[in-house]
Amino acid sequence: MAKIKITQTGSPIRRHKTQRATLVGLGLNKMHRTVEVEATPEVLGQVRKVAHLLKVED
Repeated sequence: MAKIKITQTGSPIRRHKTQRATLVGLGLNKMHRTVEVEATPEVLGQVRKVAHLLKVED
């Protein structure tokens, strides 16, 4: 599968609990952290949910 690089650019402060939990599920919990994950449909759905807090690269 293809891998994508995700960087957290937005703060989870004043966000819903579900959005915070989604960031933790992606392996992000602090600003400017970067993770590389496989581009599965589940991960892409999580990215779409909190896209306003992330920067995604191929």
